[in-house]
Amino acid sequence: MRFRVKRTGWFIFFLVFIGLILGLILGKAEFLQDGAASNPEIALSRQDSDFQPNIKTVTSNPQTAVPSQNSKSQPEIKTPASIPEMVLSSQNSNSQSEQKKNQKSQLTLQTRSNSKTEISSQNPKSQLKQNKDQKSKSQKTLSYPVKTTAAFRAYKPRYAIAWANPTNFGERFTKDVDGQPASHQPIIVLHETAAPASSVINFFQTPHDDENVQASYHTMITLDGTVVYIVPPEKRAFGAANSVFDGPFGSETVKTNPHLPPSVNNFAYHVSLETPPSGLENNEPSHSGYTDAQYESLAWLLAQSNVPDKRITTHRDVDRSGQRIDPRSFDFNKFVNILHSFRGVVSMN
Repeated sequence: MRFRVKRTGWFIFFLVFIGLILGLILGKAEFLQDGAASNPEIALSRQDSDFQPNIKTVTSNPQTAVPSQNSKSQPEIKTPASIPEMVLSSQNSNSQSEQKKNQKSQLTLQTRSNSKTEISSQNPKSQLKQNKDQKSKSQKTLSYPVKTTAAFRAYKPRYAIAWANPTNFGERFTKDVDGQPASHQPIIVLHETAAPASSVINFFQTPHDDENVQASYHTMITLDGTVVYIVPPEKRAFGAANSVFDGPFGSETVKTNPHLPPSVNNFAYHVSLETPPSGLENNEPSHSGYTDAQYESLAWLLAQSNVPDKRITTHRDVDRSGQRIDPRSFDFNKFVNILHSFRGVVSMN
């Protein structure tokens, strides 16, 4: 009888012990599930990538939200909504004092027949006169005050933060490799990814020591219209190697690396559209085109800047390598119409 009671007691103790273990396991699983749901870096899932990029989704209003840093190595940024207006409406320089000095001695460029540029070798008096003329033209470019519209305020795109590795972007320079002032007015260069968005993010977040491999955009617009911030606008994204912008005031480019061709990167803000499936991994001259959400989000982003329409260009137009044709199948008229519905020029009268 005592033996039977003993066995029963041990059996009850064993059941209680098993119950406690199961309770702890289930509780931990529930905690992990809740943590994943609250952490966008864990919860975000993309089917077109073997591993998840370091991307943080943001659901609050982009007009007021300030993103947090993912690591100590990430650069400091400001409110996403203020990014284009803060940088693209001003000179590209590292300090206000240097910027004012540079405005007094603009770099004079002379256009060659092959669209490349060189520093002018005019005499001092002629050089001074040309610098004054260029400064006057530069000031006219700045006088493009705009205001956003009710349509802009009504459009609320989803956005995300996916910072590039610091090896894939750099500082904007106030002088070129020859020590001459580099104070061009900002331009906006439009691209397409030619790969799924997650693959592009993974590449930008991978460290690259080879200068010929380093690449990045400031911002990317995914197929569903999500605005992905990749490089802070005050930094120099590596979006267009060997490039020249031919604008109303002549050819503009800056050589910042003695080992690489001159480019527009020093004064460009690079925005890329995610390529649709029909255009992935091929060099066809066209594809099915971009979504309405991409056009609207692109216009929303650029409506916050006062960069004139004439200084919004494409990778195809600035490229001098003869290899870039993006963004393919881009309807520029459609984009401009939406842009004008999101921002209007302020009358100076």
